Amino acid sequence: MASGLHDSSFTNPVVRWIDQRMPVFTMLQKEYGTFPTPRNFNYFWNFGALAMINLVIMIATGIFLVMNYTPHTALAFESVERIMRDVNYGWLIRYVHMNGASMFFIVVLVHVWRGMYYGSYKAPRELLWILGVVIFLLMMATAFMGYVLPWGQMSFWGATVITNLFSAIPVVGNAIVTLLWGGFSVDNPTLNRFFSLHYLLPFVIFGVVFLHVAALHITGSNNPLGIEPKGPQDTLPFHPYYTVKDSVGIVVYLIVFAVLVFFAPNYLGHPDNYIPANPLVTPAHIVPEWYFLPFYAILRAVPNKLGGVLMMFGAIAVLFVLPWLDRSPVRSMRFRPIAKWAFLLWTVNFFVLMYCGGMPAEEPYVTISRLATAYYFAYFLVILPLLAKVERPLPLPESIAKAVLRGGGPVPGGAAAKPMEKA
Repeated sequence: MASGLHDSSFTNPVVRWIDQRMPVFTMLQKEYGTFPTPRNFNYFWNFGALAMINLVIMIATGIFLVMNYTPHTALAFESVERIMRDVNYGWLIRYVHMNGASMFFIVVLVHVWRGMYYGSYKAPRELLWILGVVIFLLMMATAFMGYVLPWGQMSFWGATVITNLFSAIPVVGNAIVTLLWGGFSVDNPTLNRFFSLHYLLPFVIFGVVFLHVAALHITGSNNPLGIEPKGPQDTLPFHPYYTVKDSVGIVVYLIVFAVLVFFAPNYLGHPDNYIPANPLVTPAHIVPEWYFLPFYAILRAVPNKLGGVLMMFGAIAVLFVLPWLDRSPVRSMRFRPIAKWAFLLWTVNFFVLMYCGGMPAEEPYVTISRLATAYYFAYFLVILPLLAKVERPLPLPESIAKAVLRGGGPVPGGAAAKPMEKA
């Protein structure tokens, strides 16, 4: 073999020729072929792959929509209508993109829930978790700006209400609002700013996803038991075992996605957004998209404007420090009887906030929102730190292999709960 060429193990002459000069196939084989993964993954571990598929769908459909969209307040609404009526398959591309945002958030929220339940944020995966929260924040920013682009009633007034929140920040608040607007009201410069950022941010998300996956392949995956693999008997190669399992999940997911697109494409949309934006007519009830509703409820639960803004952003910020708030040596909630119920109550509480966020700002929804907000933060700042000191976890299995062969539960006579080993 000539000097400087990579020693490729592939037999296909074309693949081998490329791999010797740029070993991309060797890298893919290492990271997605023989990469050792815990043998006890359940279907909650499909949602990372589903999120990747959804991101590709959103970028692809977004590129085609941009070809026919006009980012101008006088033409934006009509250009969207033209996409729906005159562009070949424009209605399909737009419905896939529009409902893809909701499907993306469903997948990512389940992915986050799984990480919280099974303790995937704990050492040594803190940076992996933080990168995931960054992706979630970028998704929220991208989705908000995308919701403004059709320039319907809810688009315009949602942009007005949300951007006005920054005016509550002392000293620099009004300057930030002016910068976001590009003037002194939500108008054409605002739409152009949002359009530009909405097109750019998905590629930023793609870059952070790359870092997220790289961090995952360095630390390795967590698993439902929350214990580290102790040898080859605890792992399986990623291919073919989990490529097949992910494929099953992807097929089911695409069926659900297709049902939503073809049978209920407007179910998750707001009727007012099918009316052209009118600055002189305020909708009776301004609400964001459903995936913003829990944070909108937290915002409205605080009577002080600045306090509400801080609490709303704090609801996301607290996720960044979750690895240091939960100091329990046991990862998985399956072995933490008290923490498990506290977390399941937090899950119900999240849906309560979502419901209240979609209701008018009146009683009893305001009081319920305040109680739900209190528990949201109490779970992270009080309950988890306290349980780490007082809770007695169940015994951990001796290994993944033994737990799998005995049915996945705690092994009788297994090792008592102890601090997690380093990966």
